[in-house]
Amino acid sequence: MSIQRFETGPRMSQVVVHGNTVYLAGVVANKAAGESVTKQTQDILATIDSHLAKAGTDKSKLLSATIYITDMKTFAEMNAVWDAWVSPGNTPARATVEAKLAAAQYTVEIMVTAAQ
Repeated sequence: MSIQRFETGPRMSQVVVHGNTVYLAGVVANKAAGESVTKQTQDILATIDSHLAKAGTDKSKLLSATIYITDMKTFAEMNAVWDAWVSPGNTPARATVEAKLAAAQYTVEIMVTAAQ
């Protein structure tokens, strides 16, 4: 099976497609860095939509999601945005973890896997 990579850099690719499975790297809010959890989550989900489209799929085909937040007190705020975005009836397996992220301006990071 072939492997396709999109937005490939020296350390990682943002999107990797193997067979009919699409793997996204962890996505942070580049446009909304330092802003609220709501704005960061909206920015991240828009980026995920874009990455999935490049790979020929969309959020209705999500298989799994891992969400990292820096403070569990913001769990409900992040979930409000997630719940409005996720495809009803097509919700993925999901875990949410409190973690320190790579840079202080990021409060949310989301990584997903999807079918094509």
